[in-house]
Amino acid sequence: MNTASKNGVPIRLPEERWAHIVEEHPEMASLQTAVLETVGEPQWVLQGGEGELMAVREIEKERFA
Repeated sequence: MNTASKNGVPIRLPEERWAHIVEEHPEMASLQTAVLETVGEPQWVLQGGEGELMAVREIEKERFA
């Protein structure tokens, strides 16, 4: 799946990378579309501890069910 960040930078999420994410965070398995939407249109952009930028969005609790 491909999308663009809020700044228009292309974001790739290859299946092998998504599999790695879900392996470490199985609760995310049904949220791939929400993750890509968040990268494209975050509510907030936070700076991580090593200078990375993190796209953040509040989602409905029901989406985790």
